[in-house]
Amino acid sequence: MNTTTFPAPLSRGEHPRRTKRRVLPGFNITLGFTVFYLSLIVLIPLSALLFKTFTLTWPAFWEAVTSPRVMASYRLTFGASFIAAMVNVVFGLLVAWVLVRYTFPGKKIVDALVDLPFALPTAVAGISLSALLAGNGWIGQFLEPYGIQLAFNRNGVVIALIFIGLPFVVRTVQPVLEDMEKELEEAATCLGATRWQTFSRVIFPTIAPALLTGFAMAFARAIGEYGSVIFIAGNMPMVSEITPLIIIGKLEQYDFAGATAVATVMLVISFVLLLLINGLQAWQRKRSGGTNQ
Repeated sequence: MNTTTFPAPLSRGEHPRRTKRRVLPGFNITLGFTVFYLSLIVLIPLSALLFKTFTLTWPAFWEAVTSPRVMASYRLTFGASFIAAMVNVVFGLLVAWVLVRYTFPGKKIVDALVDLPFALPTAVAGISLSALLAGNGWIGQFLEPYGIQLAFNRNGVVIALIFIGLPFVVRTVQPVLEDMEKELEEAATCLGATRWQTFSRVIFPTIAPALLTGFAMAFARAIGEYGSVIFIAGNMPMVSEITPLIIIGKLEQYDFAGATAVATVMLVISFVLLLLINGLQAWQRKRSGGTNQ
């Protein structure tokens, strides 16, 4: 006699098991490929940098990374990068706001021009800025009689870093503004909030994580910038010489250990600053999420 076995009936609230199908391979394969790729592209070169630095004795390392010329380059590189990133946060937000909230002739052209520093070679950007801002340049010739010099000094470094860092802030904030609900602003206005109160209590908490991300990306990009800066900075030691130029100079003198020592200091400082910024960003997201609830 044939007997047919039926599955046991499901109890109330119980659902049949669903098979989870993933597009990518399993966790082990994906994680292994990720670690291998990161090691090949990032970790192995950085470890080679550290191993070369360890060939120096501690007094030699300290002398290489704390000489007056190198210290002056640290102050200029990190100071100019911070100023440029702060300027880009303000004006990048304004550019993103105009591109999202307003319609005007040539909007697509302006939107495409934002990405120009991405596509433009850095050397071309430096030469173009020098041609504009030098004493005999198109713009500099009108400022020179008033004693305003924007090229071949620290001002030129900041301007070049602003130029290459602006797209990072705009492209980070722009999607957040596009997805933000305008009904919240309208509700705040209907409740009697002023424009400043609407911005500070409704708009800013929403875009703050994106602004921090754009600031971090622009700051990190500015720290390592070389091509656009050397043409407009003047490269005067103790005045307008950036740290990447110090590293290049040591490499040209076959001082590989000294170059890697300075590069290691730059790496550590950059990592610590980015870690702090990412921590602040996570705290801001958590705070804004708690506020929304």
